[in-house]
Amino acid sequence: MLFNSFEFLIFLPIVFMVYWFVFQKHLKAQNAFLLLASYVFYGWWDYRFLGLIALSSIVDYSCGLKIGQQYQTKGKKQFYLGLSLAVNLGLLGFFKYFNFFIESTTEMINAFGFQANPYSLKLILPVGISFYTFQTMSYTIDVFRGKLKPSKDMVAFFAYVSFFPQLVAGPIERATQLLPQFHRQRVFKYSEGMDGMRQILWGLFKKMVIADNCAVYVDQVFADPAGQSGSNLLVGALFFSFQIYGDFSGYSDIAIGTARLFGFKLMRNFAYPYFSRDVAEFWRRWHISLSTWFRDYVYIPLGGSKNGRRKTIANVFIIFLVSGLWHGANWTFVFWGGLNAIYFLPLLLGKKHRVHLDIVAQGKTCPSLKELGQMLFTFSLVTLTWVLFRSSDIQEAWVYLQGLWSPDLFSKPQLDIRIYLFLGLIVCFVLIEWRGRESEFAIQKMALFRPAIVRYGFYYSLVMMIFLFATKEQEFIYFQF
Repeated sequence: MLFNSFEFLIFLPIVFMVYWFVFQKHLKAQNAFLLLASYVFYGWWDYRFLGLIALSSIVDYSCGLKIGQQYQTKGKKQFYLGLSLAVNLGLLGFFKYFNFFIESTTEMINAFGFQANPYSLKLILPVGISFYTFQTMSYTIDVFRGKLKPSKDMVAFFAYVSFFPQLVAGPIERATQLLPQFHRQRVFKYSEGMDGMRQILWGLFKKMVIADNCAVYVDQVFADPAGQSGSNLLVGALFFSFQIYGDFSGYSDIAIGTARLFGFKLMRNFAYPYFSRDVAEFWRRWHISLSTWFRDYVYIPLGGSKNGRRKTIANVFIIFLVSGLWHGANWTFVFWGGLNAIYFLPLLLGKKHRVHLDIVAQGKTCPSLKELGQMLFTFSLVTLTWVLFRSSDIQEAWVYLQGLWSPDLFSKPQLDIRIYLFLGLIVCFVLIEWRGRESEFAIQKMALFRPAIVRYGFYYSLVMMIFLFATKEQEFIYFQF
């Protein structure tokens, strides 16, 4: 079920009303109802995938109990942790990477002059499998590390794994942060509910107005990069930068806002990444739940940056390459991760990766010329990497990047008048984000606007733009991951 679908427009208020008006005073009943609602939400795509998420939940719930038993030896605890990781990574690897590795191996064999007959399966990638497997793995790992006591409430644990707002595209919640909320009585707060509605509205605007309209032009350009001028390719790359940001951060806003309606607080997943002054700051602000997951569960256990320069370089490449592969079974994602590692390493080795920890131009209306230059340079680097991310294969990415440096790069792009008008809308969007960059989401402080007619007029204009600019119903980009 899509957040931007008519079905969800009906689903959400029904679940909300039953949750608060029927089960308000019964925590276990609330959890059971959320579990049911989440399985309906997830099964709307394909009910067969419910077996996978149920299997993952059963394995991790059982392994967590075994790991948490005091009389268990360390070896037994390691066995159950290994079982949990093997099942989760095994499911993820089979459905997401089986054909990729078979085809890559076949191409390698053929490159040496041997003939290999590839064998592949017609596998459908279960929606959200990359997200909920990482979420459940964080649970068993944290129980093993002693950071969390194992849950003995099976319904609460299953509801944690399948919680519908963030099930299919994050944020990837840590068990230490989200699971305890299923064990506490939840009370509806009007202010939290209204804040959640504002965040949902802003998320829908980012997805349906910004991202989906950018997608129309992006699809045209990437369909035939060889036939485009350099200036057209530049506009296409810029539009994809805003498409993927509006699409993914829009989903996160809707997820976080929806969770607030039910009394839950999810972690922030985006913090205005395009206002970053270097690549290190960008990765602290982009897909925060995944970046911090890899940091805490992979990078630091590998030794981080504490075991010499050579080991540090290796660990950085491991993190970014694995992150790229997490995004999809395609060499474009691997190269995308490697390029980001190359961007990041000079900052880390020069100990400049934690220079910009504050909000850019905090308390000021405008950035300094230096800050503006830093943001534009960082945005340009990131936009180049998005070309790899969006391309269907390495050859297409190479053709696109070559075209960007063609002599007609500075020619006038061949754009429809509607595209120019939409560029103006993107500029307005960036200004609103800039003005709200010190808040959790851009329009959070609209609640403080007086008089009320201004506030509600703004909300109404967003709703009208969603209806006016909405294209055909489109899935979120990160559903494929």
